[in-house]
Order: sequence, then C-alpha cells, then structure tokens
Amino acid sequence: MRHVLVALAAGSVVALALAGCTSGGNPGSPGSRTPATSTPRPTPRAVTPTERAAVVKALAALEQQYDATVGIVATDTTTGETVSYNGDRRFGYASTLKAFAAAQFLRSVHGAARDERVRWTATDLAAAGYSPVTEQHVSDGLTYSQLAEAAVRQSDNTALDLVLKRIGGPKGLDDALTELGDATTEVVNDEPDLNTIEPGSTEDTTTPAAFTADLAKVFDGRTLNATDTAKLQDWMSGNATGDTLVRAGAPEGWTVADKSGGAGGIRNDIARVTTTDDHDIVISVLTTKNDPAAKYDDALVAKSAAVVLRAFATED
Repeated sequence: MRHVLVALAAGSVVALALAGCTSGGNPGSPGSRTPATSTPRPTPRAVTPTERAAVVKALAALEQQYDATVGIVATDTTTGETVSYNGDRRFGYASTLKAFAAAQFLRSVHGAARDERVRWTATDLAAAGYSPVTEQHVSDGLTYSQLAEAAVRQSDNTALDLVLKRIGGPKGLDDALTELGDATTEVVNDEPDLNTIEPGSTEDTTTPAAFTADLAKVFDGRTLNATDTAKLQDWMSGNATGDTLVRAGAPEGWTVADKSGGAGGIRNDIARVTTTDDHDIVISVLTTKNDPAAKYDDALVAKSAAVVLRAFATED
C-alpha cells in the first residue's frame, strides 16, 4: 500500500452517546479467534454514565500519548447500545473499504459470474501497489470470488481494483453504500490513490459512525443471504493483517472478524466482535497521526479498541 497522507481538517467535537436500547473463523488463518478462557467471561451490559466519562478520558489520553486523533463507534447489535468518540469526524478509510467492496460483490454478483476468471498484467500490479496474492497469479489469473477473498484476507490492492471494476467502479460502491443508508462515505478512487487525502477534501473519507452503521447493515442477515454472510464473516476472520489491532484489544474469549487499513499516518480497523454469550458488537476504530509525516501505530488502535470494548463487558 502506498503510505501517503495529508492530515484531515478538524471534524466534529468529541461525542459519547447512548443509542436506544430497544463469527465462523478460518482454521489456520492468522488470529481468526481469540483463545477461549473459562474465567473471567466478560458479557455485554449497559454502560453507565461514569464509565462513559472514563472512556472519554482514556481515549483523550491516548490521543495525547500518540499525538493522534481517534474516532470510534461501537454498537452492540443485540441491544442497540452504542459508545461513540469523535463518531462524526472524517478520516481516510484506507483499505478498510475492501470489506464493503467484497460485501457488495457478494450482494450483486451471483452464480457462474462469480467464477469468471480474470487476468491482469505486471503493469496493473505496479500501478496498484501492495498485491501479495495477485502477483503470484499473473499467468493463470483468479476468479472474481477469489479476488474478493484476497482483497479481504490479504488486503491485495490489485484484487480490490478488479473487484471494483466488476461492481461499477468506485462510484458503483459509493452508490451501494448510499443504498444502505450511508450518505457520508465518499468513495472516489481505487488503489492506491484512495490512500491520499488532500487537505479539506472529503474524497475517500468516512466517519466511524457511518462505517459502523454500514457494518451492522452488512451483517444484519437481510443485506446478504445466510451463505454470503457466513462467507464474508469467514474472510474477515482470516484477515492476515489484523492481529495487532482490534483483535489484540478484545476481551479474552471474544472473537473478532475484521478488516484493517493503513497508509502514512492512518491506521484503522473495522470489526464484528462476538462476545462469549453471542452478542455481536460492530466497531470502527479510525485513527490518524496529527503530524502528516508520522507513521501510524498499531498499538493506538488496539488500546483504543480495548478501552471501548471493555466498557461493554462485565465479569460474571
């Protein structure tokens, strides 16, 4: 991935809100499941005002420690409870977009069309950048389904670009997100240009609130059929670049299916986290260093996720 970032302009102020209360891993894939534990067994419950204030304090301290800006929205889709910090602030999304491109592929391409074999050139690889899977298959190509999987599991840039072409390009994905109710995210470029955020521009950016709502929709059991929901869950459970991110911050016994993204000072992770009693928490952790020349830090994402996810947990 090309590591280029110009820091985004300031967005919304810190917000911490409560919404109304109203995982199939890939065996052998990196970090698809957090090791089970007998004690303690954290389970989700209501987050108190005191705990919410503690979350704000802890995240603000992490921002200061890492000289960065953090945005998080986490929603327990079982109860509707939401914890948010800088939820409406814009961040570059980087490769987290690949999860939604794969979801739209599964939603819109069916039958034999998924198994159509695609080929590309060395020039395509050079233009796209980081492509660990497709660079091994210039001679024989891959099917569209294999490309979608490679984009999610290995964050393959060429794979994303080819999948995007199949679903109507960046505009096709932008329209699909709008159809899901997301009028915030702006999908404009493919790889590697989606990683470059110009000052004051909203192109190739989103907010934690928008991406968390999108993730909830993708896994709601209605946007995708049961087979494709399980397929996307499996691909994200096998994300090879996520072990040091949300997965590292999740309570013991909770499982994580995620898609990471990083470029320059941007480091993000979006995830579906399943608790020990089968609640699903969808979470977006978006971060950017305040110094445009600084490199991202995985520990910031992991520690930020830990702060928020522990706010949902209690000991039995």
